[in-house]
Amino acid sequence: MAVRKRDSVTRRRSVVRRGLAGSVVLTLTALTACGGGPDDEAGTEASSACEPASGKVTLDYWSWVPGMQKAVDLWNSENPDVQVKLRTTPSGNAGTYQNLSNALKAGKAPDLGQIEYDSLASFRLKGGLTDIAKCDGVEEAGSKFVDWTWSQVDFGAGGEDGVWAVPQDTGPMALFYRKDVFDKLGLAAPTTWEEYESAARKIKAAKKGQYITHFSQTDPNWFTGLLWQNKAPMFDRDGDKWKVTVDRPESRKVADYWQKLIDDKLVATDLQGFSPALYKSWNDGEVVTWISAAWGYSTIRDNAKATDGKWAVAPMPQWEKGQKQAGNWGGSTTAVLKGSKHPAEAAKFALWLNTDAKALGILNKEGGLYPAAKAGLELPALKQPVDFYGKQPVFDVFAEASANVDTDFTWGPTMTDTYRFLSDGTAKATGGGSTLGDVLKDTDSQSAESLRKQSLDVTD
Repeated sequence: MAVRKRDSVTRRRSVVRRGLAGSVVLTLTALTACGGGPDDEAGTEASSACEPASGKVTLDYWSWVPGMQKAVDLWNSENPDVQVKLRTTPSGNAGTYQNLSNALKAGKAPDLGQIEYDSLASFRLKGGLTDIAKCDGVEEAGSKFVDWTWSQVDFGAGGEDGVWAVPQDTGPMALFYRKDVFDKLGLAAPTTWEEYESAARKIKAAKKGQYITHFSQTDPNWFTGLLWQNKAPMFDRDGDKWKVTVDRPESRKVADYWQKLIDDKLVATDLQGFSPALYKSWNDGEVVTWISAAWGYSTIRDNAKATDGKWAVAPMPQWEKGQKQAGNWGGSTTAVLKGSKHPAEAAKFALWLNTDAKALGILNKEGGLYPAAKAGLELPALKQPVDFYGKQPVFDVFAEASANVDTDFTWGPTMTDTYRFLSDGTAKATGGGSTLGDVLKDTDSQSAESLRKQSLDVTD
């Protein structure tokens, strides 16, 4: 979800599997050599001595998925000797990652934490994860998940470098839009970004204080999803050498487009993602679209209840008419963190949470997760019309989007730093102090320096 990870999707099996089986490539097969440090010892110890506890165990778990407590309650009712205590947190870059980093430094981290695929390598690099490869059931679990998601948690090394989390969900992107507003203005769902801009101008002219969408300063991974759609990976890797490609022509095209919308005041720049102010703007009809991931359907459903039946979902607008390209925003894992005294039990819970049919059903219904487990793609809910969206079978749209996500997108090993640079720069740009083009340039150089500080080989 992981964005953010708050919601879910599906269509026909063949389309889903074909689309997801390739989705995101995290080329970090030699990350163990890059990482080094104390986490290697912790990981080796955990993987070679993942023995169950002799008595009752309580596990602490941090997650931001809506409805997660219901899944935890189910586990607790069925596992009296291994109880899970849930702490509901903000989404990753909105606070959880910083809090996890602080907790790890203080030796007070929870046993388990929700970490998105794009940030998993950063936590691995800083020694914040436990290798669960030798915990019961983990080695054989790979076949239960869509292939690309398992390569995210073992960093594509086929398990040779350990297993550092259990896949949870994915985040193919589409366009949520207020169909009632569009219909009233005689607008169809925009199929191109040119049409989206045209719609933005008509929407603003129709009603004072109304915008087509918001441009958040605190969701750099959302902006990354837009870059992803235009085949603009932020990193490239050749063996042990890294090249930062944040500032590239494909990225500039995206940045220049959104800069124009900002300059012309066609998007709201004072609303942050997942905030009460944003939810109010949805309920009040002040913001009428959201380009978001599959999990976003429950975010709107749960926080804009006054708009029940008024939203619809369409594919992302395309840069060229007739294209079928989609970005990916989020998708999460359940990771066992460094310092957990009960990795065996933590790994068992993580596997259950993300493979058990009843748990998957809860997470889909309550949190809208689009499951990474193959069994989850068969959930009845993923094949049904959704009442909130005017009985549209919205998951058909996300299944198609999943099939159109570029599978060659590459994460860098210090994405938390890259996102921080991107977020800080975006705040300045939306305030008029710079441009999104400047943000790309600065983030590129800052990210390269961040890699060098980790003693990684960076090429120009």
